[in-house]
Order: sequence, then C-alpha cells, then structure tokens
Amino acid sequence: MRNVARRFGRDVLCSRALANAEPMPDTPMQQAVQQLKLDERRALIVWLTRGGPFWNELRQHGVDDWLECRGELVTDSAVGEAAFRTLHGIHCGLASVTPSEWDYSPLEVVWCRDDEGLADQNASLVNWRDAAELEEKLQDTALPIRSWVDLQSVSAMRFRNLTFSIDCFDPLAGVPFAKSAANRILVLLDILDRFARAFDADGNRTPEGNQLYQAHFTGDNALFSDSSDSEKRNFRNDLKFPNPASPGSSLFCTWHGKERRLTLRLHFSWPIRAYEPVYIVYAGPKLTKR
Repeated sequence: MRNVARRFGRDVLCSRALANAEPMPDTPMQQAVQQLKLDERRALIVWLTRGGPFWNELRQHGVDDWLECRGELVTDSAVGEAAFRTLHGIHCGLASVTPSEWDYSPLEVVWCRDDEGLADQNASLVNWRDAAELEEKLQDTALPIRSWVDLQSVSAMRFRNLTFSIDCFDPLAGVPFAKSAANRILVLLDILDRFARAFDADGNRTPEGNQLYQAHFTGDNALFSDSSDSEKRNFRNDLKFPNPASPGSSLFCTWHGKERRLTLRLHFSWPIRAYEPVYIVYAGPKLTKR
C-alpha cells in the first residue's frame, strides 16, 4: 500500500514508535520482521527507522486533545492524527494491516471538547486494508493530465518499476496534446510496470506475468510488438537510444507499445527479466514511417 501511494504522489506516514511496537504478543518488531524476505525486511526497517515520513514530526493534534474511536482513546495515534487533520480540512485516510483490531472501515472518530465548552466533532475515516482497492481509488482521484509535461511527471512518479530516460518524452513537444493519447500511454506504462514486477523469488514469471504476456505481447492485436526485420534494417539508427545506465553506449530498442490516434510509439528495453531494469527510452511519433 505504501508503494501504491507513492506512485500517485502520496505518502503513508508512520509513527516513530512503530519500530518499537509488538506486532504479536511478546514479539518485538525486530524479531517479527525476521520472518520476512531479506529485501522486504530491509525496506521495512529503513522505513520505520530512517525513511519515514513520520506523522509525529508533522503533528497537528496536541497531547491534550481528546480523540476516541469506539470508546477507545486514540490521542497520540495515527487514527487520532488523521481525524484531527480531516476535521481541519486536510483530507487523509488510513492504511491498516490484517488481521488487526482495525480491520474495518470507515473509522468513526470523535473529537471531544467538553472542557472547552464546544460541541464534539465527528470524523469518518476510510481505512484501506487492500492495496488493489487503494490503487483503484487513487486512480479515480488522480490529478488530471492536461499536457505532455503532466504526463511525464505523473509517469515518473507512478511507475516506480520502470526507468525513464531523461529525454524520453522530449519527442512529444511538437505534438498537439490529446488526452486520449496520454491516457493510452498511461495504460501502456501501467502494463509494463506490472510486467516488470511479475516475477517470483527464483526469477520466473508469476501467473500474472504469464497472463500479461499472453494478453498484450502476442498476437496480431497485441498492444506491444517488435519491429519488423525490414524496419530493423532500414531504421537501425533511429531505433538506437542512449543507455540511461551507461553514458556513451546505446540500446537497440525495437519493442514498442502502440497508440493509434496520433500514431505514437513507446519504445522500451527488451526482454523484460527479473532483477533487471526496464528502460523507457522513447515516447513520441512513430519512428519507422516510410
């Protein structure tokens, strides 16, 4: 869920105290995370101890603010902080793991202000427990794309499993912007992003990876295909792109995704394998026009 949120330019804030919590009875966090895979363990520890961001450092509610949920005091917690922010015009939600005591949504939080002589206020917080549902919601509420520059910014932010060449969107500068074309490029990038992470620990394609390959990379109507042999010969120089990882060298990227309305193409490195970068090197008009 944290990775999904970051792709849409949002952060999941945790508490600095979370690193010292007990996920299970008599089991400190440091011991619990040993059950995770090495890369997952490292990512979680860095997030909880150094990476953040931590809501404590951007805290809005005070220690004297009385906030409760289902009769339980939630002051000094993420639930209380999210409610306080929402009540002050800073809309936010919650992300929870399952199973837990917070496996329900929405969370109804009351800001009790009896001592101040003011009426209580109620906040209803959406509590996300599933990454796919969170992603669907963020897609619906994503900022509109009104230019190719917007497309570039959103793509770099959203598709963290892809590596974009610094100038890959430059060829779009002379093309009149079309929202439908931009949306199709986002669809292509989303498929590549999902395909890039569809590998298991042994480097083999997952069932989702096989499904993506069959649906979008094979057949006459595939969204992605290789250039023909004649195109590779006649447009060899046009299909060479600077290698983002090795200045002075080039990549021969003949595989591409298709956008039909403006005849745009999205060229990328191939084959896509586990633990190897997927380079997006070109987004622009078709390069192999005769």
